[in-house]
Amino acid sequence: MIDKFLKSRLGQQIMKFGAVGFLCFFIEYALLILLKERLALSVILANTTAFTVSAVVNYILSIAFVFDTDEKADKKKQFAVFFLLAVGGCIINNLVLKLGTMVLDPFWGRSYILVKPFATGVVMVYNFITRKICIEKKPAPDPEP
Repeated sequence: MIDKFLKSRLGQQIMKFGAVGFLCFFIEYALLILLKERLALSVILANTTAFTVSAVVNYILSIAFVFDTDEKADKKKQFAVFFLLAVGGCIINNLVLKLGTMVLDPFWGRSYILVKPFATGVVMVYNFITRKICIEKKPAPDPEP
């Protein structure tokens, strides 16, 4: 049953989405730590900057490898939808990061390093669902017999 799912179109898409997400997570995570530790930006500013860079890379890879987009669709409109969804993801990411660090910072001042993967996981679910609904090409309806 699992093998059948993994070979299905949705299973393949989820695996590609995961691979792109994994790469983008490392870009985002490394930038967050670099911006926070080396440039002394606030956690939220560093996270928002890192998230934005990662979102651009994610957009390019998602359109190229993950989702079957409508070739006839208006690319500017498609990017605008992606951007609005990314803003929602960034807000969720920052909220989870802020709440997590508020709880854990008294125990370790760099708790953002532990909270970030969890925040990213929450946003990953949000991203897949919203992109599948808003960006992917809708299949043509089956002709009636």
